[in-house]
Amino acid sequence: MSELLVATAEGSDDLIDQNVKEVLHGLREHLKMDVIFVSEIRNGQRTFKHVDHSAGKALIETGGGSSLEQSFCQCVLDGRLPPLVHDAAEHIESAKLPATPFRVGAHLSTPIVLANGEIYGTLCCFSTEPDPSLRDTDLQKLAVVAKHTARRIDVRRETARDAELEKWKLQPIDEKKQAWAFPGKKGN
Repeated sequence: MSELLVATAEGSDDLIDQNVKEVLHGLREHLKMDVIFVSEIRNGQRTFKHVDHSAGKALIETGGGSSLEQSFCQCVLDGRLPPLVHDAAEHIESAKLPATPFRVGAHLSTPIVLANGEIYGTLCCFSTEPDPSLRDTDLQKLAVVAKHTARRIDVRRETARDAELEKWKLQPIDEKKQAWAFPGKKGN
């Protein structure tokens, strides 16, 4: 899986996004989940940046989202819900889970932590039915993909930041323009 998430500096964002989608699809199938997604958390909102779902289970879509407070993601991030849940129905009262328009059975979630320590969002997957077969090793697989996803996000942000800085590079001052701009000052 990690090989699919690694792209060279010359690779385009489209290539990286396609690789992330392929990894998410493979992991979702391996874990036998209905949905897997990468979410971004910003200004109290959760936005689904990449979603992969099994046929007939389009419960959420890329670009969708909701208030972070009304999400299982927040419940995991603040410790009310464990990162590996065999059956969410068992945690509704104790974790004060938000209502969903569909049943959530099994649920796995891990934060996507960037190099600077910022939580970008979460990598989550769920099924509409409970799954007692899930193990800590399944959560570890999700965490590995989240780490690689964080690295790709860091690379994309750094590339965008470098491109923006390139626009603002300082240029040598033209002596003639300087003399014109400061008429009383003589050049050296």
